[in-house]
Amino acid sequence: MDLRQLRYFLSIVERGSFSRAAETLNIAQPALSLHVRNMEEDLGVQLLFRGPRGVTTTEAGDILFRRARSLLDQVSQIREEIIEHEAEPSGVVHLGLPVTISENLSVPLLLAAQKRYPKVQLQVAEAMSGFVLDWVRDLRVDFAILYIPVTDRKFDCTRVLEEDLWLLGPPGPMSKDIQSARGAVNFEQIAKLPLVLPSESHGLRTLMEKEANRLKLKLGTVLEIDSYSNIKGLVEAGVGYSILPFNAIAREVSAGRLLAWKIKDPGLSRFVYIVKPSDRPLSNAARSIYGLVNETINTLVDNGKWNGVRKEGAVRGK
Repeated sequence: MDLRQLRYFLSIVERGSFSRAAETLNIAQPALSLHVRNMEEDLGVQLLFRGPRGVTTTEAGDILFRRARSLLDQVSQIREEIIEHEAEPSGVVHLGLPVTISENLSVPLLLAAQKRYPKVQLQVAEAMSGFVLDWVRDLRVDFAILYIPVTDRKFDCTRVLEEDLWLLGPPGPMSKDIQSARGAVNFEQIAKLPLVLPSESHGLRTLMEKEANRLKLKLGTVLEIDSYSNIKGLVEAGVGYSILPFNAIAREVSAGRLLAWKIKDPGLSRFVYIVKPSDRPLSNAARSIYGLVNETINTLVDNGKWNGVRKEGAVRGK
């Protein structure tokens, strides 16, 4: 017994006649009769009486009529709700961001989402990239932006930006030798410095180790801490140097609390990826925010509000 048979049955009872129901439904009367017989055989009861004044329901048929009408009303309501939902996204969307991305993206993205999708509740969670990767794998977020490419086939990983990295150091005598480098240093100089870096589970540390191996260098003394704010605090306190994108240190540099040098010969950069599950579709709300993320990134870069990055591709909602 399916929804089509229930609709046929309701039409017969409401019109009191197989012939009138067949005409309304645009179906041959013998075919309509066959559907009813199949329902009766399936349920093991008689559903309708045929009399000189038309069709009437048996007790079982009356139960089916009432239940079927309620069920089909619910199906119609479900359909309307889905259509309305698709027309105007609503619901909760969880987005994971690395801290250094969140500093640039979160506020303009949240403002844009609030304006364009008022029924969507966007919840942004930020952490270091390695932790955000765990959220993606545990499906604790709908999608995320990462510095680490995800090779697991369960996820779609799209490269969207390339971000330049800078050396940051404390103002004062400790940075005297580097200050003579006229605003730029190479990786060989960096490798000799005491460094404050995140642990090896995070993309920045992985990138530094990989570059050192490529150049056959060994990184200097490394103090590990998995917190960008504390990395900046330790550098400012004169404990060592670190590597971050310029936008993550712009306020401190402007205030004279940190110094920054470009990295040259070659420059050092990292890629930014947007990652979502490939084995389950995003909700309409998440799909809408996914597209808005790309739009907001493009706007920030094009308007010069996100410096030191280059656009790599387009993010498309799926």
